[in-house]
Order: sequence, then C-alpha cells, then structure tokens
Amino acid sequence: MSNRTGRNLRVVSTSDQPFNDRVEAGNLLARELEQSRGKSPVILGVPRGGVVVAREVADVLAGDLDIVLSRKLGTPGHPELAMGSLAEDGTVFLNEDVVSSLGVRDAVQRERDHQMTEIRRRSDLIRRTIPKIALKGRIVVVVDDGAATGATMQAALWAARHEDPQRLIAAVPVASDHALQRLSQVADEVVCLRKPALFYAVGQAYREFSQVEDNDVLRLLRGSRERQHSREGGHGGDDGG
Repeated sequence: MSNRTGRNLRVVSTSDQPFNDRVEAGNLLARELEQSRGKSPVILGVPRGGVVVAREVADVLAGDLDIVLSRKLGTPGHPELAMGSLAEDGTVFLNEDVVSSLGVRDAVQRERDHQMTEIRRRSDLIRRTIPKIALKGRIVVVVDDGAATGATMQAALWAARHEDPQRLIAAVPVASDHALQRLSQVADEVVCLRKPALFYAVGQAYREFSQVEDNDVLRLLRGSRERQHSREGGHGGDDGG
C-alpha cells in the first residue's frame, strides 16, 4: 500500500526487504509509474546501475530510454554536497546558496573541467550510436538504482529541468529520507519503493548488486532503441527525437 509522505513525494513501503536484483526493482518501480504509460515518456537512467533499472521501466511503460550524462559538481571539502551540475552540452547550473555560503566560487571552473572530461568520455562512447533524446514538452522520468544522499540525482534533475519537460519525475527503488527530501525540492513528483528505517548504502537493498560496466550500458541502450523502432514501425509511433 502506498504511503504518501508529502505533496509530491510517494513512498510505497518502509520495508528493508532486499530486491533480488536491479531488474526486479525496475519492474516493481514501473508498476508505480503506470500513469505515464501510453504518454510517450522519456526514461533517463543514471549511469551505470540506474540504466539497468531504467531499461525495465522503459519497457513496461513503452517509453524511450536514454542515459543521463550530466554530472554533479562536488563541493570542495564536501564531496556529497552538490554546488551545481554540469549538463551534457557543458551548461553549468549553480546552487547559489551553497556556492555563496561556503565561498567556493573559485572552485567551480576547476570542478567543471574535471567533470566535463568524464562527460566527454561517456559521450564519445554512447552518442556515436545513441543520439540524445530531446526532453522539451515530454514527461521525463529520471531513474537510478537508489539514492543515498541524492546529490547525483539532484544534479541530473537540474539538467533535465533546463530542457523544459512537461513533467519531471524522480523514481528510485530505495532511498534515504534525506535524499528523498532533497529530490522533492527539484522534481514535480518523487516515487520511491522502499525507505528502510536503517539506511547505510544502496547495495543493502539488493541480493545481487554486481558492477555495471560502460559496455553493459551501451548494450541496454542499443537494445531499447531497437525495440522502440520496432514499435514505431508497427504502430506508426511518434519519434521522440
């Protein structure tokens, strides 16, 4: 039974029972997002593990799967505190409250350059064969395999919001209360399957929590695009572009 904890935050359970794996978590998460089925949602997976969960969500909702290439700009001395985010195109979004209160403005460019290197590496790997899907006017669901602090997903939401989606949803199988409160400040809706009373790491929520590699992500994205094209070919679907 769903437990609504706020205007835009929905926690399904406080159980600490683990999921078998990310695939099971994705299928269960998709059930809580059924209202987006048939509305051509874009499902954005946070690499790397989040892409496994997102693929299941995209399949169930008949949505378009893509990857989040934005990166969190970590705050010097407080690496889990986001002073902003860096979008795939290099646009910087700053959390002015953090930057001003901690006096870290001089560190922004250095952190931007560092994170842009990783964006370019992943972009070179992914975007050669998997074009980015435009988010403007679409229902967008940002998915990860869990949120401990919420900083990484917060950065992904900031970047997605900049593209003017119709609705922006954050969806995770498991999260801490702190992370959920953080995400609810950015997303139009936050859906979390389980918020255990004692939370110490995302991995605690999975019996099988193996490392996901870049090649696994590429394989999942390619497979999803092939299925998307098959659906469009059979039903004249609209290209999410």
